[in-house]
Amino acid sequence: MTIGYSEHNYIKEEITMRKLSLVLASLMVAAFTFATMPAKAGSHAVEACLITKTDINPFFVKMKEGAEARANELGVKLSFFAGKVDGDHETQVRAIETCIASGAKGILIAASDTKAIVTPLKNAQDNGLLVIALDTPLEPITAADSTFATDNFKAGELGGAWVAAKLGADAANAKIAMLDLNESQPSVGVLRDQGFLSGFGIDVKDVSRWGDEDDPRIICNEVTNGNEEGGRTAMEKCLQKDPDINVVYTINEPAAVGAYEALKAVGKDDGSVLIASVDGGCPGVADVERGIIGATSQQYPLLMASLGVEAIKAWAEDGSKPENTPGLDFFNTGVNLVTDDAASGVPSISVKEGMDRCWG
Repeated sequence: MTIGYSEHNYIKEEITMRKLSLVLASLMVAAFTFATMPAKAGSHAVEACLITKTDINPFFVKMKEGAEARANELGVKLSFFAGKVDGDHETQVRAIETCIASGAKGILIAASDTKAIVTPLKNAQDNGLLVIALDTPLEPITAADSTFATDNFKAGELGGAWVAAKLGADAANAKIAMLDLNESQPSVGVLRDQGFLSGFGIDVKDVSRWGDEDDPRIICNEVTNGNEEGGRTAMEKCLQKDPDINVVYTINEPAAVGAYEALKAVGKDDGSVLIASVDGGCPGVADVERGIIGATSQQYPLLMASLGVEAIKAWAEDGSKPENTPGLDFFNTGVNLVTDDAASGVPSISVKEGMDRCWG
C-alpha cells in the first residue's frame, strides 16, 4: 500500500507527539518521586522526639527551645511531647509509642517515672531508636543509651553545704523542711534531696530513696509536683508540724516561690528562714537577688538538649553513641551555686554571673 506525502507526514507528527507525551509523563513521574522521596542529609531526613515532664515549667520550656534550635541547624525534624503535670507517666508512654510508629531515630526524654518508663523505652530501643535521658537519669541509668544531665546530687549538695555554712553552730539545732518532687521518687528528686542532706551533714541512710532518715532536724518531707501551688501547700503542711522551721530545701525554684508565699503568710519572710533550691532559670536567679531564695544550683538545659539532638543525628548517620564524662556514668553538663551571700568553703558564682548564664 502506498502512502501519500501528507498521510506520511501526519503519521510522523503523531509519533513525535506520542514521544513528547511519554517524555512529559516521565518528567512528571520523576518530579513526583523527588517530592515524595525521604529527604537526604542536610534536609529533614532524621526524625527525633523530645518528651518532657511538662510544657509549662521554665526549665522544660528552655530545653525545648534549645533542642529546636539545634535541630534546625542540623536539619533534624523534631517532634515535641509533654505531660500534663509533673508525674504524668501515661502521657509519656503514649508519646514513646507515637515516636516508634513515626519512624523516629531517637528519643530525648526527661522521665516522670524513671522506673516504670524503662519498659516502654526498651521497646523503642528494640525498634532501633536511640534513647537519651535528659536531666533525669533512668533507673537503672543504663536503661538509656546515654544521659545528659546535671550532677543532681552535687546540685543538692552545694545547697546543703551553703545552708550549713551560713548557720554555723546553729546547724546542730536546725529545723528542716524537705519539699520534694512526687511520691514516685524519680531519680532527679532523690539525688537532689539526698545531696542536700549530705551537704548539710545528715546521714541519709539509703541514698537511693528519700524519707528514711531518722535525724530529728528533718521536720517533714512533702511533695510539690515541682510547681508553685504544690510548694505553697507543702510548706503549709510543714509549718503545721512545726512553725519554727528555719531551713527549706525545694526540688526547684517554682516550688521555692510557693514555699516563700506560705512563709510570708505567717510572717516568716524576714530572713529567718534559709531557702535553697535547684534550677538556675532567670526567674529563679532574680528571686535570689530579691532575697526570696538564698541560693540556687544552676543547671544548663540548653546544653543538655542540643547535645541530645547531636547524638541522635550521629546515631542516624553512623550508628555511634555518645561517651560519658570520664569517671561518671553520664555526661555531666555542669552546675554552679548562685548566690550573693557566699559561704566560706562552698564554691559559688554571683547573681550577676548567674544572670549572664541563666535561661527562661
